[in-house]
Amino acid sequence: MKLVIAATGASGTIYLERLLAQIDCSAHEIHLVMSASAIDVAKQELDKFEIPKGVSQHSENDMSVPFVSGSARFDAMVIVPCSMATLGRIASGSSDNALLRAADVFLKERRKLILVPRETPWNLIHARNVITVLEAGAIVLPAIPSFYSRPSSVAAVVDTVVWRILDQIGLPSAHAYRWGRESASVKSSGKKR
Repeated sequence: MKLVIAATGASGTIYLERLLAQIDCSAHEIHLVMSASAIDVAKQELDKFEIPKGVSQHSENDMSVPFVSGSARFDAMVIVPCSMATLGRIASGSSDNALLRAADVFLKERRKLILVPRETPWNLIHARNVITVLEAGAIVLPAIPSFYSRPSSVAAVVDTVVWRILDQIGLPSAHAYRWGRESASVKSSGKKR
């Protein structure tokens, strides 16, 4: 697959880190675009944010990247985390930089665009922007973890969201917890919480 993975300035760089770690970069073509704010947030939130080998990095201002044109074939784009400011710009059709132009291209070409907002609570403007991008064809997948797999670490909680992203891309994780297919550790723990 050919994928564009992007990040904006909302808190939640760990979602990006865990997503990149779970995609086989030797088997898939991965292009990464991080806004300046996303880079700042990554420095604040993570001790060491490492981009896996094989990932092509691009500046948010580089309008010569292939994925800003509808004639270049890509399978999916994920913006994780996606700030509500970015979601609003996408809803308005703004194409001021490569990240926003790519999102616009994915919508106009009817390609998969997955937006992963983490911010909460929402105001009415946020909700209306979400409706607008949904109507335009985007998938909005808020970074809301699940707990029925009984995650035991921050990374395990984050992975419950990452697994949903991977499912939407079409790269399901073999490690994902599936409802109705409980792992032995969850069945046998019997702990009440």
